[in-house]
Amino acid sequence: MARADPWQMAEVAGPKKAAVLNQAEVAMAVIRRAKRPLLLVGHRAAEITLGGRPLIDWVIRLSKGAGLPIIASGKAAAALVGRHHPPAACMPVMDAANRLADPGWQGIDGNGGSDLVLLIGLPYPMAWTVLSGLKHFAPHVKTITIDNVYHPQASLSFPNLNEEEWAEHLGALIEHFEE
Repeated sequence: MARADPWQMAEVAGPKKAAVLNQAEVAMAVIRRAKRPLLLVGHRAAEITLGGRPLIDWVIRLSKGAGLPIIASGKAAAALVGRHHPPAACMPVMDAANRLADPGWQGIDGNGGSDLVLLIGLPYPMAWTVLSGLKHFAPHVKTITIDNVYHPQASLSFPNLNEEEWAEHLGALIEHFEE
């Protein structure tokens, strides 16, 4: 059963915690309402296999289906380029987080900053730090984590899921955009 407890014990997010994302329709609606959504992909997306396929393939399907530009870190960027889907930008995750928190940043294409960021493939402590920074210093940016662990610092987060449940949740989200 999916739980809405921080994946790492003793992590306390404060009084404002992420809403649990159990239905793909909710995430789809939030993504479609966003003016400048973005997908932030960490190196773990190039290392994980989900449902018999590399996670990076799932990321590409989501990016194409939802029209999400990608900021990727080193390994993930190389994996995307190797699959002929280069990211809009390649930079360290913490650098991307600092730029996202800057209200004056004009985005990766120079047309304005992001109002929604989906995160996948980041190590849990790094994601916690990025999400905490955005939550406290970038109230103009909503965040959705689509990893298999609950991140209370996000605006919306998948709950703690085993591999099979994660594949179902991620697959349902992707399928909504591929229809």
